Amino acid sequence: MEPLCSWSTEVGFPVTICDKEGIIVGMNHKSIEYYSDEGGDTLLGKSLLDCHPEPSRSKLKDLLRNPRPNTYLTQSKEEKIFVHQTPWFVNGIYLGFVEILIRFPSPAEEY
Repeated sequence: MEPLCSWSTEVGFPVTICDKEGIIVGMNHKSIEYYSDEGGDTLLGKSLLDCHPEPSRSKLKDLLRNPRPNTYLTQSKEEKIFVHQTPWFVNGIYLGFVEILIRFPSPAEEY
């Protein structure tokens, strides 16, 4: 089964999908580009646990065992990144997580 849906393939933000063991099973074009310094498409088939230091690794393990959404904002000098990680299901069966990243310049306009 192809985990990326047609809408997510070419959207303007990174979409990364892992299975319930934390193995990366899908990356759209923007995800491959965003993670190019870490290996880009060579990350497919690799464990997310190997890509994250503590305490992120422990948080990820907990999310994989106890599926629930995780949303946060991170910031560098150049941009802020809204990160949303949520479990994905097919026919009610938990299959892993989808992560979307929304990047915006810092400072960003507020309305």
